[in-house]
Amino acid sequence: MISTRGRYAIRVMIDLAEQGSSNYIRLKDISERQDISLKYLESITTTLSKAGLIDGVHGRGGGYKLNRLPNDYTIGEILRITEGTLAPVACLGCDAKYCEREPICRTLPMWKELYQTINSFFDNYTLADLMKKSPELGYFNASL
Repeated sequence: MISTRGRYAIRVMIDLAEQGSSNYIRLKDISERQDISLKYLESITTTLSKAGLIDGVHGRGGGYKLNRLPNDYTIGEILRITEGTLAPVACLGCDAKYCEREPICRTLPMWKELYQTINSFFDNYTLADLMKKSPELGYFNASL
């Protein structure tokens, strides 16, 4: 399950992309537009900044901005940074310990295939894709 942290991080990244890359955007403005508490937003942007996805400047005139074009960010990249892993089961997670049942586990191939499918799915969508709006629906059309 994708947490609010991951979902909000995507919203923040889309918001920054929609504002353009020339100016730093204040957290307060993002907070108001996205209806995310400032404190939670600070935590998310700190994570994104430390991972090198966004640039941040503190103080007067400061804020955050993307450091790449929207089509250069995959949703998978954003989610792996904020979620840690997209593994559907603990044995495939980042910090998974060796399981002695691995050599005889009949379900492991299925979980590995699901994990690859999840990663591939999210890696096939970019911020630019999510910025596209459907005239009929008013939001992203997954069939694009």
